[in-house]
Amino acid sequence: MRTKRHVVPLLAALASGPAGVPEGRAADLTDLSLEQLANVEVTSVSRRAERLLDAPASIYVITAEDIRRSGVRTLPEALRLAPNLQVARTSAATYAISARGFNNSNGLANKLLVLIDGRTVYSPVMSGVFWDMQYVMLEDVERIEVISGPGATLWGANAMNGVINVITRQARDTQGGLAVGGLGNVDQEASLRFGGRLGETGNYRVYGKIYEVQNTRTAAGASLPDGWQMSQAGFRADWGTAQSQLTLQGDTYSGKSENRPLFGPVEISGTSIVGRWTQNFASGSDLRIQAYYDRTDREDRGSFQSSVNVFDFEFQHGIPLGNHKILWGAGYRHARDEVPPTLSAPLVPSLVFSFVPLAGLGLLPWAIETKGRTLVD
Repeated sequence: MRTKRHVVPLLAALASGPAGVPEGRAADLTDLSLEQLANVEVTSVSRRAERLLDAPASIYVITAEDIRRSGVRTLPEALRLAPNLQVARTSAATYAISARGFNNSNGLANKLLVLIDGRTVYSPVMSGVFWDMQYVMLEDVERIEVISGPGATLWGANAMNGVINVITRQARDTQGGLAVGGLGNVDQEASLRFGGRLGETGNYRVYGKIYEVQNTRTAAGASLPDGWQMSQAGFRADWGTAQSQLTLQGDTYSGKSENRPLFGPVEISGTSIVGRWTQNFASGSDLRIQAYYDRTDREDRGSFQSSVNVFDFEFQHGIPLGNHKILWGAGYRHARDEVPPTLSAPLVPSLVFSFVPLAGLGLLPWAIETKGRTLVD
């Protein structure tokens, strides 16, 4: 059903400096030449910054300008802009998103890796993404890189059909204040954001948003109990110079569906915190270290319930070698989940432990993955 939405900017920059695209960046990609478009920087293909023209993969980039001009207000709807993805809306707030034709009706396609600022967001229990839990403030998104085709050698087994990497702006590019409101006959939203400085080399931003979507209706006009309410808040802080950068960011959210007659509402909540340090050395080599903790809780008595705790650590070292660059690194992930039984999920994995060491050399990386699981009747 087609609906009209009105997004109204309520507050301009409150502090000095622009709250949108920083100076020196092209605000409109239509002003760029073909050569300049080919020079757009991407990072998801080879796990390092490179020109789009040089990336050894089929990749489509959704820019912040694309998102702004389209008028979409949620991440899944923004992914419709990528021609190499299949995006299907299965209810008021849930989506089925995949690539290369491997989609399914339950929305848990398990062969597409999704990252938000380097943090993987798929469930380690189902290996799929619950899209009703993935809300970002789209005004903070710098670009979305969508890779078509296998990326498992660099990113792991979930990247068999491709990679979606959502990259948000640095805190220095979101200074000042911003408020956005949306009102329609199907969905409503409100977002607030404020950014400032932290000492001489640091910047920060904090934000909060609420979102509500009404029940969907069948062709006969009957209302389905799938309406959704969501609230989320978070922060990002960046420190550093051209040689060294440190980032700390976190988010917390909670959501609830319409009350269903037999099973009650679907309730979700979660918290994540990410730390990342990048160092560029005078020799031309670079080092990147990232760690994050992610906890998600989902209670759906009619389908699936889980409490998942994930700790992830990885480092990557790049060494220049003439006109080439050798990349090597390793990663470790520990995931623990509790899954109470439901009508459609009678088994109870009491413990999931995953140790994933990864290493890569140039364009010939290798990966070893071992997993153990204990099931209790």
